[in-house]
Amino acid sequence: MNKSLTRQLSNEELEKFGAEIEALRARTVADLGERDARYIRNIYKLVRWSELLGRALLMIGAFLPTPWLIGFWILGTLSLALSKIVDNMELGHNVIHGQYDWMGDPHFKGKQFEWDIVATSENWRKTHNFRHHTYTNIHGLDDDIGYGVLRLFPEQRWTPAALLQPLYALIFALMFQWGVAIQDLRLGQLFGKRRKAARAELRRAGVPVLKKVSRQLIKDYLLFPLLAGPGFLVVFTGNLVANGLRNLWTYTIIFCGHFTTEVETFPKGVLKNETRAHWYWRQIRGSSNISGGFVLNTLSGNLSHQIEHHLFPDVPANRYVEMAPVVRDICKRYGVNYNTGSLPVQFAQVVWRILRHALPSRPRASQLAGARG
Repeated sequence: MNKSLTRQLSNEELEKFGAEIEALRARTVADLGERDARYIRNIYKLVRWSELLGRALLMIGAFLPTPWLIGFWILGTLSLALSKIVDNMELGHNVIHGQYDWMGDPHFKGKQFEWDIVATSENWRKTHNFRHHTYTNIHGLDDDIGYGVLRLFPEQRWTPAALLQPLYALIFALMFQWGVAIQDLRLGQLFGKRRKAARAELRRAGVPVLKKVSRQLIKDYLLFPLLAGPGFLVVFTGNLVANGLRNLWTYTIIFCGHFTTEVETFPKGVLKNETRAHWYWRQIRGSSNISGGFVLNTLSGNLSHQIEHHLFPDVPANRYVEMAPVVRDICKRYGVNYNTGSLPVQFAQVVWRILRHALPSRPRASQLAGARG
């Protein structure tokens, strides 16, 4: 819907383009094996050991003199935050996509895995794996466009409430896991014409969410703090800050992958006669990468390669770094824009969108001409 940096391809070009993307996927899947299994098992160990270390440091620090307490609190909180970030991004997100189902290991089965956030994996599979990845950046179908909270594209209807969206964006970033948790509950329908049906559906769908929320709150803010006895607040605040850091990081990575300047959005009409090649083409135009090395890739769950993730959501994400140069070369040869940049540059573009679209959009020339007519 916004101006494209990608040239239009003929049907013949588009099918050839799609065939090259398919061939890359087939080569990669055929090569999956022990190194991929070893990688995800090591990630699992990193999550568990960093959590154990973080909780131990917080617990021990709670009984130390103030100078030592502060040091242990900082190290414990950072270690716990690392565990929660990697669990959320590189372990949970990718396992829930079914990227490691081929291993046959119950620890890494997409439909069985549950992660360390208040959102249930079942709801995430519906809102993210299906809805977002099928209808990427299509207005009215992809709920991830602004998450029902932010206006980030001119095609979204402006209301005076959008003027406060820089504040909403900050609150949303700090509480991102909660936004994910309630996304599939569609709370806005409680105020619509079908309020009665919406309430009945909320009662049904809300039970698993409440159970998951209760487990998470009890674990982080009651059980572990109580184990520290008089150090209750030390452990409580460590857990609170670790969750906050995870929320901020997840928000930053996801927004940089979807809401930079060059990202395109689409009307529902693109689905008419859409082939698999068209779908690939749309995924690339609706995503953006973040340039970085191994640490950024791991902490982002390899969503630093958001383009490759949208092309190959069920391929192990540790393979994206190898696939990216091939995808980029294919895009270059077919004149398809490959959107990438550093984290500061991409996030600055996200901030610009949040600020710019808090204000009304200027009428387009075609709209003005129609009004004059």
